[in-house]
Amino acid sequence: MYQYLIVCPLVFLAGFVDSIAGGGGLISLPAYLAAGVPPHLAIGTNKLGSTMGTVISTARYAKGGYIKVKLSLLAALFAVVGSVIGAHLSMLASERLLKGMMLAVLPVVAFYVLKNKNLGNQEEISSLPEKKMLLISIGAALVIGCYDGFYGPGTGTFLLLILTGFAKMDVRSASGTTKVINLSSNIAALATFLINGKVLIPLGLASGLFCIAGHYIGSGLVVKNGLKIVRPVVLVVLLCLFIKIIKG
Repeated sequence: MYQYLIVCPLVFLAGFVDSIAGGGGLISLPAYLAAGVPPHLAIGTNKLGSTMGTVISTARYAKGGYIKVKLSLLAALFAVVGSVIGAHLSMLASERLLKGMMLAVLPVVAFYVLKNKNLGNQEEISSLPEKKMLLISIGAALVIGCYDGFYGPGTGTFLLLILTGFAKMDVRSASGTTKVINLSSNIAALATFLINGKVLIPLGLASGLFCIAGHYIGSGLVVKNGLKIVRPVVLVVLLCLFIKIIKG
């Protein structure tokens, strides 16, 4: 019961944040560890809860018509390929090198978000040809998927920023596409952890219900308020990621 009391409320908050701007893992994974769950079981159990939540926010974006189906599915496929590549690279490269790069990149990204007040505002952006938008999206999915397999934190946030900044999607469509990509990588990872017996199923299902509630509320706010909600939450996630990397 002690574990449930710690994990479930924090996973609700993680789902809420993740549905809006990504980065929910920065909250949920430490929650499992704080509750005394061993690291490998924490990662696997976290995948179960986050997958359940992501299904709901993805469905809500789809219901609102904010998911470009063909583009999202192709991007999800490239994200899985990138994740596999990143996982293999992680065995060869130094994590310290990547963390050093992130410490330099994150302030630049935060400055971009602060400066670009019309980030993902559908009325302000110029539309791109469908083919160019597709190429940028699958390229972003491949690169960020590689990062996800190598290191991971903030994957959804970076995808959201690239899709709004370079693919010129409005913030709702970018959020929907990001959810499809995240869902595909979550399912692949969850299957791996389940096969290897690294999931505490009762705790994962219970926390998954709280994650569903967080995703449902958060995605609803994005659909209604868009930029007003996404931009400040992105900045908070970037700050949390920066602090996490500094602390190691």
